Amino acid sequence: MSRTSAATGLVPILATPFTASGELDVASLRSLVEFQLACGVDALAVFGMASEGFALTTDERAVVLREVRDVVGDGFPLVAGVNGTSTVVAVEQARQAADGGADQLMVLPPFLAKPSQPQLVDFYGAVAQATEATVMVQDAPGVTGVSMEVATIATLAQIPAITSVKVEAPPTPTKVSAVARATSGDLAVLGGLNAASLIEEYDNGSVGTMPACEFSDLLRGILDDLAAGRRAEARAAFGALLPLIHIGMRPGQAWAVHKEVLRRRGIIETSTVRLPAQDLDALTSRALDEIMADLRLPGWRKALT
Repeated sequence: MSRTSAATGLVPILATPFTASGELDVASLRSLVEFQLACGVDALAVFGMASEGFALTTDERAVVLREVRDVVGDGFPLVAGVNGTSTVVAVEQARQAADGGADQLMVLPPFLAKPSQPQLVDFYGAVAQATEATVMVQDAPGVTGVSMEVATIATLAQIPAITSVKVEAPPTPTKVSAVARATSGDLAVLGGLNAASLIEEYDNGSVGTMPACEFSDLLRGILDDLAAGRRAEARAAFGALLPLIHIGMRPGQAWAVHKEVLRRRGIIETSTVRLPAQDLDALTSRALDEIMADLRLPGWRKALT
């Protein structure tokens, strides 16, 4: 992507597969990327909320970027999350990600010491100047506790390297609409929160969605139906998918849900997560059994090597 471009369309957040003993599972990671490409995704993202990016070492982040870039090849849009809790740490992560092959940086605001709205402008301005990669502002108050005013996002849109925003402030369709109006096309607006309001977000100005990665094939069909004007078909398919979307947002267990679905579909080897993420309990596992039986998700038979 060029400096003025942004990832749009279907941009799944990749899970980070681990072996049963908790090490990075490169073979499963490559299989996961191959599955996404087979689904027809428009771009991919690493180190987002659904990636357990908080549990990865600096060296592991470098390996993940290297392996994903190797599978997708040059020219395929690749987004890397940045979650530094100060400007200097975020700039360091941004430079490491850009040097590792990321085209765009999905940047959370600092959140341990809550910034003011003017400080948010200063923070994002510094990160945007640090690399040649473009910047996606991640508006995720549920995770960070940092509220971004629409006027602040409109100010950020005037910084040339900032080309998009991922809206995860509920209700997302309302915020998507407000940001799209305020920025007048200067920012690409994408939805998050596991695509839970996908159709409404697209109705209100979103040009992309960044969900977890275990149902990319189903989302591809829904987005294609929407684009072709087959709204009834899109709504029916989305309604059927909602139980899986919702269970994949379960606090503490979302990462285990994503990985268990991927494991059952034959895409990765294990559903291992790292603390403080939680393993599935019996109740959640039983609910997932029923959801997957209803959906009848096809398996992925690419051999893990």
